[in-house]
Amino acid sequence: MFRTLTIAAAATATLMFAGATQASTSGTIQLKGSVAKACTVSVSDINTTLDISGGESSRSVGTVVENCNSGAGYDITITSSNAGALRSGNEAVNYTLVYDNQSQTLGSPWTLTRSGAQFNKQVTVGVSIPAKPNAVAGTYTDTLTIQIAAK
Repeated sequence: MFRTLTIAAAATATLMFAGATQASTSGTIQLKGSVAKACTVSVSDINTTLDISGGESSRSVGTVVENCNSGAGYDITITSSNAGALRSGNEAVNYTLVYDNQSQTLGSPWTLTRSGAQFNKQVTVGVSIPAKPNAVAGTYTDTLTIQIAAK
């Protein structure tokens, strides 16, 4: 019986040793990396004074540079603090915003959808106003907010 146990122990030790040192003809290493979604807008106001009395047609008021690395695309949302009107006290003059050669009034937020990633996309922002020769004197203002969000 002692001899049987010794042979069994030796066989087990040989199998364990052989498995630990057995070499293969190939192996693999898996490499991984990641890139976080990142979207930014750079907005430049060119400080344009609009002609309310005479009207304006697609008058440039600024530029935007869009950057977004989302392969699924992104949204640009534009809002107006005065619902698409230049205001002076109780007086209001409605306008149409021109963004990336598209026109829209801003009674509610305007969302433009981009279908893929874009880098350094330069967009001109313009305003069209119908002539209002009998406008009441004053300084008419509105504030646009331009936001970007990855999909």
